[in-house]
Amino acid sequence: MTSPLRRWRLGAALLAGPVLAAIGAPAAQADSPFILPSTTSLAGTSGVVTFDAAGSDHVFSMDHRPIQLASITATRPDGTAAEPYNAVQGRFRSVFDLKIDQEGTWKISSGQTQVSGTFILDGVERRVGGRGGPPRPAGAPGGMAGPGGPGGPGGPGSPGGPGGESRLPPVALQDIPANATDLHLVENISKTETFVTAGAPTDTVFKPTGTGLEFAPITPPNSVAAGEVAQFRFLIDGKPAAGVKVTVIAGGVRYREETGETEHTTGADGVVTINWPSAGLYWIHAEAEDKHPSEKRAEARKMSYAATLEVMTP
Repeated sequence: MTSPLRRWRLGAALLAGPVLAAIGAPAAQADSPFILPSTTSLAGTSGVVTFDAAGSDHVFSMDHRPIQLASITATRPDGTAAEPYNAVQGRFRSVFDLKIDQEGTWKISSGQTQVSGTFILDGVERRVGGRGGPPRPAGAPGGMAGPGGPGGPGGPGSPGGPGGESRLPPVALQDIPANATDLHLVENISKTETFVTAGAPTDTVFKPTGTGLEFAPITPPNSVAAGEVAQFRFLIDGKPAAGVKVTVIAGGVRYREETGETEHTTGADGVVTINWPSAGLYWIHAEAEDKHPSEKRAEARKMSYAATLEVMTP
Protein backbone atom coordinates (compact mmCIF):
# COMPACT_ATOMS: atom_id res chain seq x y z
CA MET A 1 0.00 0.00 0.00
CA THR A 2 1.35 3.43 -0.90
CA SER A 3 2.06 5.55 2.19
CA PRO A 4 0.42 8.99 2.66
CA LEU A 5 3.81 10.73 2.34
CA ARG A 6 4.59 8.84 -0.88
CA ARG A 7 1.15 9.70 -2.23
CA TRP A 8 1.87 13.37 -1.48
CA ARG A 9 5.14 13.24 -3.40
CA LEU A 10 3.58 11.48 -6.37
CA GLY A 11 0.64 13.88 -6.39
CA ALA A 12 2.52 17.11 -5.65
CA ALA A 13 1.62 18.45 -9.07
CA LEU A 14 -2.11 18.12 -8.36
CA LEU A 15 -2.29 21.27 -6.26
CA ALA A 16 -5.61 22.72 -7.21
CA GLY A 17 -7.10 21.02 -10.24
CA PRO A 18 -6.05 20.55 -13.85
CA VAL A 19 -4.34 23.94 -14.16
CA LEU A 20 -1.87 23.17 -11.41
CA ALA A 21 -1.46 19.56 -12.54
CA ALA A 22 0.18 20.93 -15.66
CA ILE A 23 2.65 22.91 -13.58
CA GLY A 24 4.19 20.21 -11.42
CA ALA A 25 6.08 20.45 -8.14
CA PRO A 26 9.45 22.16 -7.63
CA ALA A 27 12.58 20.05 -7.40
CA ALA A 28 13.00 20.98 -3.75
CA GLN A 29 9.78 19.12 -2.90
CA ALA A 30 10.86 15.81 -4.42
CA ASP A 31 12.60 14.43 -1.33
CA SER A 32 12.63 14.69 2.46
CA PRO A 33 14.74 17.71 3.52
CA PHE A 34 16.25 17.80 7.00
CA ILE A 35 18.81 19.56 9.17
CA LEU A 36 20.21 17.04 11.63
CA PRO A 37 22.05 18.26 14.78
CA SER A 38 24.63 16.18 16.65
CA THR A 39 22.72 17.10 19.81
CA THR A 40 19.65 19.19 20.60
CA SER A 41 20.26 19.98 24.29
CA LEU A 42 23.27 21.44 26.08
CA ALA A 43 23.84 22.19 29.75
CA GLY A 44 25.80 25.41 29.15
CA THR A 45 27.20 27.77 26.56
CA SER A 46 30.63 26.28 25.91
CA GLY A 47 29.56 23.59 23.44
CA VAL A 48 29.72 23.18 19.68
CA VAL A 49 27.02 21.41 17.66
CA THR A 50 27.64 19.85 14.23
CA PHE A 51 24.86 19.77 11.65
CA ASP A 52 24.17 17.69 8.56
CA ALA A 53 21.79 19.24 6.04
CA ALA A 54 20.41 17.20 3.16
CA GLY A 55 17.46 16.11 1.09
CA SER A 56 16.98 12.35 1.15
CA ASP A 57 14.92 9.51 -0.22
CA HIS A 58 14.98 8.00 3.29
CA VAL A 59 14.64 10.34 6.26
CA PHE A 60 18.04 11.15 7.86
CA SER A 61 19.96 9.18 5.21
CA MET A 62 22.55 11.01 3.09
CA ASP A 63 21.43 9.58 -0.23
CA HIS A 64 20.21 12.33 -2.53
CA ARG A 65 21.45 15.94 -2.35
CA PRO A 66 22.91 18.58 -0.04
CA ILE A 67 20.91 21.54 1.21
CA GLN A 68 22.68 24.60 -0.15
CA LEU A 69 24.86 26.25 2.50
CA ALA A 70 23.88 29.69 1.22
CA SER A 71 20.26 29.03 2.23
CA ILE A 72 21.06 28.18 5.88
CA THR A 73 20.72 30.67 8.74
CA ALA A 74 21.26 30.31 12.49
CA THR A 75 19.38 32.48 14.99
CA ARG A 76 20.37 32.95 18.63
CA PRO A 77 17.76 33.12 21.41
CA ASP A 78 18.03 36.94 21.42
CA GLY A 79 17.20 37.08 17.71
CA THR A 80 20.67 37.88 16.44
CA ALA A 81 22.30 35.91 13.65
CA ALA A 82 25.09 33.43 14.39
CA GLU A 83 27.72 32.44 11.86
CA PRO A 84 28.28 28.73 11.13
CA TYR A 85 31.88 27.68 10.52
CA ASN A 86 33.82 24.66 9.22
CA ALA A 87 31.19 24.55 6.48
CA VAL A 88 31.54 22.03 3.66
CA GLN A 89 29.05 21.23 0.92
CA GLY A 90 29.52 17.73 -0.46
CA ARG A 91 27.78 15.53 -2.98
CA PHE A 92 25.08 14.29 -0.63
CA ARG A 93 25.10 16.66 2.35
CA SER A 94 26.25 19.99 3.74
CA VAL A 95 28.08 19.99 7.08
CA PHE A 96 28.79 22.87 9.44
CA ASP A 97 29.52 23.66 13.09
CA LEU A 98 27.87 26.19 15.35
CA LYS A 99 29.24 27.59 18.62
CA ILE A 100 26.39 27.70 21.13
CA ASP A 101 27.39 30.83 23.04
CA GLN A 102 24.02 31.92 24.43
CA GLU A 103 21.48 30.28 26.71
CA GLY A 104 18.03 29.50 25.39
CA THR A 105 16.61 27.99 22.20
CA TRP A 106 18.40 28.42 18.88
CA LYS A 107 16.83 28.01 15.43
CA ILE A 108 18.76 26.64 12.46
CA SER A 109 16.79 27.09 9.26
CA SER A 110 16.85 26.80 5.49
CA GLY A 111 14.21 28.45 3.33
CA GLN A 112 13.43 28.56 -0.35
CA THR A 113 10.81 30.25 -2.52
CA GLN A 114 10.36 29.24 -6.15
CA VAL A 115 7.84 30.01 -8.84
CA SER A 116 7.30 27.27 -11.39
CA GLY A 117 4.85 26.57 -14.15
CA THR A 118 4.33 26.69 -17.90
CA PHE A 119 3.46 29.05 -20.75
CA ILE A 120 2.97 28.84 -24.51
CA LEU A 121 5.22 30.71 -26.93
CA ASP A 122 4.79 30.35 -30.70
CA GLY A 123 2.76 27.19 -30.15
CA VAL A 124 5.42 25.54 -27.96
CA GLU A 125 4.99 24.85 -24.25
CA ARG A 126 7.85 26.17 -22.11
CA ARG A 127 8.58 25.57 -18.45
CA VAL A 128 9.27 28.21 -15.83
CA GLY A 129 11.77 27.49 -13.04
CA GLY A 130 12.83 24.03 -11.85
CA ARG A 131 15.92 22.15 -12.91
CA GLY A 132 16.89 21.15 -16.39
CA GLY A 133 19.75 20.86 -18.83
CA PRO A 134 20.41 21.40 -22.50
CA PRO A 135 17.86 19.64 -24.69
CA ARG A 136 18.80 16.38 -26.34
CA PRO A 137 18.68 16.24 -30.14
CA ALA A 138 15.74 14.43 -31.67
CA GLY A 139 16.23 10.67 -31.74
CA ALA A 140 19.01 10.68 -29.14
CA PRO A 141 18.95 7.82 -26.60
CA GLY A 142 17.90 8.53 -23.05
CA GLY A 143 14.50 10.03 -23.63
CA MET A 144 13.42 13.21 -21.95
CA ALA A 145 16.14 15.22 -20.22
CA GLY A 146 13.67 17.07 -18.06
CA PRO A 147 14.12 18.38 -14.50
CA GLY A 148 16.66 16.37 -12.57
CA GLY A 149 18.36 14.57 -15.44
CA PRO A 150 17.74 12.11 -18.24
CA GLY A 151 14.67 9.98 -18.30
CA GLY A 152 13.95 6.56 -19.73
CA PRO A 153 14.13 5.25 -23.27
CA GLY A 154 12.89 7.57 -25.98
CA GLY A 155 10.53 6.78 -28.76
CA PRO A 156 7.27 7.96 -30.29
CA GLY A 157 4.93 9.35 -27.69
CA SER A 158 7.60 9.65 -24.97
CA PRO A 159 7.32 12.65 -22.59
CA GLY A 160 9.98 14.59 -24.48
CA GLY A 161 8.33 14.17 -27.87
CA PRO A 162 8.82 11.86 -30.85
CA GLY A 163 12.17 10.11 -30.94
CA GLY A 164 13.08 11.12 -27.39
CA GLU A 165 13.37 14.85 -28.18
CA SER A 166 13.66 16.87 -24.99
CA ARG A 167 11.74 19.91 -23.89
CA LEU A 168 13.59 23.19 -24.07
CA PRO A 169 15.44 24.34 -20.94
CA PRO A 170 13.29 26.12 -18.32
CA VAL A 171 12.90 29.89 -18.43
CA ALA A 172 13.54 32.19 -15.45
CA LEU A 173 10.51 34.01 -14.08
CA GLN A 174 11.83 37.41 -15.10
CA ASP A 175 12.50 36.19 -18.64
CA ILE A 176 8.94 35.19 -19.54
CA PRO A 177 8.24 36.94 -22.85
CA ALA A 178 5.54 39.60 -22.93
CA ASN A 179 3.77 37.77 -25.76
CA ALA A 180 3.57 34.46 -23.87
CA THR A 181 0.10 32.94 -23.57
CA ASP A 182 -1.54 30.32 -21.35
CA LEU A 183 0.64 31.34 -18.41
CA HIS A 184 0.09 29.11 -15.38
CA LEU A 185 2.33 29.61 -12.35
CA VAL A 186 2.41 28.33 -8.78
CA GLU A 187 4.50 29.73 -5.93
CA ASN A 188 6.31 27.07 -3.87
CA ILE A 189 7.60 27.95 -0.41
CA SER A 190 9.58 25.44 1.64
CA LYS A 191 11.25 25.73 5.03
CA THR A 192 13.44 23.23 6.89
CA GLU A 193 14.43 23.72 10.55
CA THR A 194 15.85 22.24 13.70
CA PHE A 195 16.41 23.59 17.19
CA VAL A 196 19.08 23.45 19.88
CA THR A 197 18.55 24.55 23.47
CA ALA A 198 21.25 25.52 25.94
CA GLY A 199 19.90 25.48 29.49
CA ALA A 200 16.21 26.37 29.80
CA PRO A 201 14.11 26.66 26.60
CA THR A 202 12.98 30.06 25.31
CA ASP A 203 10.45 30.99 22.62
CA THR A 204 11.92 34.12 21.02
CA VAL A 205 12.95 32.33 17.81
CA PHE A 206 9.34 31.23 17.25
CA LYS A 207 7.99 34.77 16.92
CA PRO A 208 5.89 34.64 13.72
CA THR A 209 6.89 36.70 10.72
CA GLY A 210 3.30 36.69 9.45
CA THR A 211 4.28 35.24 6.08
CA GLY A 212 3.61 31.71 4.82
CA LEU A 213 3.42 28.48 6.81
CA GLU A 214 5.13 28.81 10.20
CA PHE A 215 5.81 26.62 13.22
CA ALA A 216 4.70 28.10 16.56
CA PRO A 217 5.11 25.35 19.16
CA ILE A 218 3.20 25.32 22.44
CA THR A 219 5.39 22.54 23.84
CA PRO A 220 9.08 23.53 23.57
CA PRO A 221 10.47 21.31 20.78
CA ASN A 222 13.58 20.44 22.81
CA SER A 223 11.45 19.30 25.76
CA VAL A 224 9.50 16.47 24.15
CA ALA A 225 9.78 13.02 25.72
CA ALA A 226 8.68 9.48 24.92
CA GLY A 227 5.25 8.58 26.25
CA GLU A 228 4.28 12.23 26.58
CA VAL A 229 2.10 14.50 24.48
CA ALA A 230 3.35 17.60 22.64
CA GLN A 231 1.27 20.34 21.07
CA PHE A 232 2.48 22.40 18.12
CA ARG A 233 0.63 25.25 16.43
CA PHE A 234 0.94 26.05 12.73
CA LEU A 235 0.20 29.46 11.29
CA ILE A 236 -0.40 30.73 7.78
CA ASP A 237 0.31 34.43 7.34
CA GLY A 238 0.24 34.82 11.11
CA LYS A 239 -3.17 33.21 11.65
CA PRO A 240 -3.99 29.71 13.00
CA ALA A 241 -3.89 27.25 10.11
CA ALA A 242 -6.75 24.75 10.30
CA GLY A 243 -6.68 21.48 8.39
CA VAL A 244 -2.91 21.37 7.85
CA LYS A 245 -1.68 17.82 7.23
CA VAL A 246 1.25 16.87 9.48
CA THR A 247 3.33 13.72 8.96
CA VAL A 248 5.59 12.31 11.69
CA ILE A 249 8.32 9.75 10.89
CA ALA A 250 10.85 8.24 13.29
CA GLY A 251 14.47 7.88 12.17
CA GLY A 252 15.85 4.59 10.89
CA VAL A 253 13.44 4.30 7.96
CA ARG A 254 15.95 2.50 5.75
CA TYR A 255 16.08 -0.36 8.26
CA ARG A 256 12.31 -0.90 8.37
CA GLU A 257 9.94 -2.49 5.88
CA GLU A 258 7.41 0.27 6.56
CA THR A 259 8.09 3.95 7.24
CA GLY A 260 5.88 3.78 10.32
CA GLU A 261 4.68 7.32 9.69
CA THR A 262 1.68 8.76 11.47
CA GLU A 263 -0.68 11.34 10.01
CA HIS A 264 -2.21 14.24 11.93
CA THR A 265 -4.35 17.28 11.11
CA THR A 266 -4.40 20.65 12.83
CA GLY A 267 -7.64 21.79 14.44
CA ALA A 268 -9.44 25.09 14.01
CA ASP A 269 -6.87 26.66 16.34
CA GLY A 270 -3.99 25.46 14.18
CA VAL A 271 -2.85 23.03 16.88
CA VAL A 272 -1.75 19.45 16.32
CA THR A 273 -1.28 16.99 19.20
CA ILE A 274 1.40 14.31 18.92
CA ASN A 275 2.09 11.40 21.26
CA TRP A 276 5.69 10.15 21.00
CA PRO A 277 5.84 6.34 21.24
CA SER A 278 9.59 6.08 21.85
CA ALA A 279 12.75 8.12 22.18
CA GLY A 280 14.83 9.02 19.13
CA LEU A 281 15.05 11.41 16.22
CA TYR A 282 11.83 12.35 14.45
CA TRP A 283 11.05 14.19 11.22
CA ILE A 284 7.84 16.19 11.09
CA HIS A 285 6.46 17.54 7.86
CA ALA A 286 3.52 19.87 7.27
CA GLU A 287 1.98 21.04 4.02
CA ALA A 288 -0.69 23.51 2.99
CA GLU A 289 -1.88 25.29 -0.12
CA ASP A 290 -4.03 28.30 -0.91
CA LYS A 291 -4.78 30.96 -3.51
CA HIS A 292 -2.71 33.76 -1.94
CA PRO A 293 0.73 33.80 -3.58
CA SER A 294 2.96 36.86 -3.27
CA GLU A 295 3.86 36.56 -6.97
CA LYS A 296 1.00 38.43 -8.66
CA ARG A 297 1.07 36.22 -11.78
CA ALA A 298 0.85 32.97 -9.82
CA GLU A 299 -2.48 31.23 -9.38
CA ALA A 300 -1.75 29.35 -6.16
CA ARG A 301 0.70 28.98 -3.31
CA LYS A 302 2.00 25.65 -2.02
CA MET A 303 3.80 25.65 1.34
CA SER A 304 5.78 22.96 3.12
CA TYR A 305 7.59 22.81 6.45
CA ALA A 306 9.95 20.17 7.85
CA ALA A 307 11.68 19.96 11.23
CA THR A 308 13.99 17.54 13.02
CA LEU A 309 13.18 16.92 16.68
CA GLU A 310 14.86 14.71 19.26
CA VAL A 311 12.49 12.89 21.60
CA MET A 312 14.20 12.12 24.88
CA THR A 313 13.75 9.30 27.38
CA PRO A 314 11.62 10.59 30.31
